[in-house]
Amino acid sequence: MNSKSSENSTTSKTSTPAPRFAFVGIAVSDMAASVAFYRRLGLAFPDGAEHAPHVEAELPGGLLLVLDAESTIRSFHPDWRPPTGGGRTGLAFRCESPAHVDAVYEELVEAGYHGELKPFDAFWGQRYATVHDPDGNGVDLLAVLPTGR
Repeated sequence: MNSKSSENSTTSKTSTPAPRFAFVGIAVSDMAASVAFYRRLGLAFPDGAEHAPHVEAELPGGLLLVLDAESTIRSFHPDWRPPTGGGRTGLAFRCESPAHVDAVYEELVEAGYHGELKPFDAFWGQRYATVHDPDGNGVDLLAVLPTGR
């Protein structure tokens, strides 16, 4: 990409700044179950979040993970229906080590969450696994493999 096209992608002709990415939002069918799942992965939601129609957890860098009850979405978009089939959004949590990937995966599966991909050493140099949150969204667990493995 040349510098001119790069410049045009971040500002308009009137020098208006480009919007900044703010959050990842997930429509959830059971707020309490979703809050419990993401708390197990270390996200901090306020007390009582499991009973709220909309909750936010701050992520590093000021981004947010936002959970909205399906009824909340329908309150402003009455024709909205939850998607069916495979998920189109991917979330990933970086673990401290390959052993940590294994431990977190096992803890979640033992707690009753669906393990989609058991931990494996990926060709791209990470220990990788996937579990499903309560609404079937894939949540990846990853850690860099030691060199020479």
